[in-house]
Amino acid sequence: EDDCPFHGTLPVRGQVITGKVVSEKMKGTVVVEREYLHFIRKYDRYEKRSSKIHAHIAPCLHVKVGDEVKVAECRPLNKTTHFVVVEVKSA
Repeated sequence: EDDCPFHGTLPVRGQVITGKVVSEKMKGTVVVEREYLHFIRKYDRYEKRSSKIHAHIAPCLHVKVGDEVKVAECRPLNKTTHFVVVEVKSA
């Protein structure tokens, strides 16, 4: 497949993000959720926030819901997918 960072010609660049797979229902794409802390200045405290990222998954990698994955930024692959899974750490 051309859109594989290992066996194809897809270059990765920019951000590298770690998160948890929350959906694998799309063909060739997974939804990764990452949690981060956001500082609230008024209360001098942090709150948990999360964001969902659509990431392309190459056929040579196998993931399931709950797996920890590392995704890297790449060129836009479609309307919502701008990341590709580069490493899978099983849950």
